[in-house]
Amino acid sequence: MAKLVFLPILLSFFLLPFSSLALTQDFCVANLLLSDTPSGYQCKPAAIVTSNDFYFSGATPPVTIDPFNISFVPAYGSYFPGINGMSLSGVRVFLGTDGVVPLHSVPRANEIIFVVKGTIMAGFITSNSNVVYTKTLSQGDIFLFPQGLVRFFYNVGNMPAEVFGVFSNQNPGIQITDYALFGNILPAEVVAKVTYISVAEVLRLKLFFGPRTLGA
Repeated sequence: MAKLVFLPILLSFFLLPFSSLALTQDFCVANLLLSDTPSGYQCKPAAIVTSNDFYFSGATPPVTIDPFNISFVPAYGSYFPGINGMSLSGVRVFLGTDGVVPLHSVPRANEIIFVVKGTIMAGFITSNSNVVYTKTLSQGDIFLFPQGLVRFFYNVGNMPAEVFGVFSNQNPGIQITDYALFGNILPAEVVAKVTYISVAEVLRLKLFFGPRTLGA
């Protein structure tokens, strides 16, 4: 009997940190004038919340990544105040005919992508056994990327492609492998040592990619 009484208490203890992050009101529109915190932005006063806080324009100019022939429009919490505290965000990705979203990880969210137009190849790599799961996707298809795993997708069609992604976090984060390896301030000799790539090639790649942040 004692075990039956103890079990609900134990479950409540483990659920408490998660339930404390839940919204206790209809919404918490981000006050972007204040700094972000581990639990999201502070709420904008309800008296100055407007419909525009729950709206994200499809005409928002995309961010272009030239080496990969892609551009994207992030609808994360820092760009879209109304999703603050909602545990979701989005991104719209445009790929040229040879566009590539290179190897990268999203450390704080699961991700679902929906192909709006075109044909892409998408895949991810598991964390322990390095098993690769890939799938060719066409317009209307959906694919899931589990949180934190290295993933990629690229255009395999003869026309530009467009993909819409949804994340299970208002600030999912992104780490592109190429920039992580070659866009940092580590000396080329160190990068060569830990990657088994020649110093000459590391220097070439450092020059090609250079330091970059994606505002993710």
